[in-house]
Amino acid sequence: MSKHEMKMYQSTEDYLEAILMIKQEKGHCRSVDIAKRLDFKKSSVSIAITKLTNEGYVIKEEDGMLELTQEGQRLANNILERHNFFYTWLRSLGVEKEQAYDDACRMEHAMCDDTFHKIVSYVREKNDGNS
Repeated sequence: MSKHEMKMYQSTEDYLEAILMIKQEKGHCRSVDIAKRLDFKKSSVSIAITKLTNEGYVIKEEDGMLELTQEGQRLANNILERHNFFYTWLRSLGVEKEQAYDDACRMEHAMCDDTFHKIVSYVREKNDGNS
């Protein structure tokens, strides 16, 4: 995967994760909510939502509410799981909250599923051994 493709995929993941998190917090999500959360222009979010809709990850309802498709939900859950794992792990190592959040955001995109699952297994195995 080229750097450009990786950046595009990371952007897709960031949008899907934001939609999931906003829906969990507020019960619904609109483009304006994403713009606020990600600190993006509304016009940029609108373009991205159109792209995500065309790719089959998001459904934009007539009232402007955004829903994740089954595939969008799967990807969003996956990336949120990664983020939560890395954030919790970094905090357990003593990394400050804001830095752990920022680093987890970068780490969640940086590796394939197999590597991620191996890290999770390793960390859990080490933690179980120290109990």
